[in-house]
Amino acid sequence: MNVPAGISLTGLRKTYQGRGQVVEALRDVSLTCKPGSFTALIGPSGCGKSTVLRVALGLEPLNAGSVLIAGKPPEVARREGITGVAFQDAALLPWRTVERNIALPLEALGRDLRPYQSRIRDLIALVGLKGHEASLPGELSGGMRQRVAIARALVTEPQVLFMDEPFGALDQILRRQMNIELQRIWTETGATALLVTHGIDEAVFLADRVVVMQAGPGRIVEEIAIPFPRPRLPSLFADPDFHHMEDHIAGVLHGG
Repeated sequence: MNVPAGISLTGLRKTYQGRGQVVEALRDVSLTCKPGSFTALIGPSGCGKSTVLRVALGLEPLNAGSVLIAGKPPEVARREGITGVAFQDAALLPWRTVERNIALPLEALGRDLRPYQSRIRDLIALVGLKGHEASLPGELSGGMRQRVAIARALVTEPQVLFMDEPFGALDQILRRQMNIELQRIWTETGATALLVTHGIDEAVFLADRVVVMQAGPGRIVEEIAIPFPRPRLPSLFADPDFHHMEDHIAGVLHGG
């Protein structure tokens, strides 16, 4: 297991050209995620949450600011397998089995798959899909496909795990089940995690810290520490202190 690395985002500014005018997607966004921490980024649609994640992954250029992952530029961190990512769309290749979908990042990095066979089997067990190694995506439920996507994100043993609404397409009951599973998986891997989500309950249950963004332009307005000890049990969702924390974050989101 690799030692977790930190994330350092400093003074991010990002603009787009649209309909004859410049749209400022991000203004002076700075965020530091300590090694092994779990940070949730939350805010209304259009506030730049996913843009922050894509910039941190090196998938979009910046107008100003800097990104360091484990002290390295994001493109270098990605090439070295330091980062893993899971998006809302599992984006599995329909003709590939579970095992072969999980192996995709290794192939993209040009690595020999033979030393990773036990790693892939261990990940399949970790995400609760043992017995489905040879299944195709069309034979899996939505939640199972997202488990494959998370295993795929972890196959390079990343020090940093980025997630953009990984359970956003699931119903409320299944999403909570997946939140509990993600907490277990993250605890076992020890990676630094940055999660983009619209779900306040999801953010509070999973994160050590919730970072609230607002739009026009996209910016951070508050960082809120989450005090609940780990492991967090399903009963936490019914705890009055949990609901108080949700209400506080909702108030910040709505400018209250």
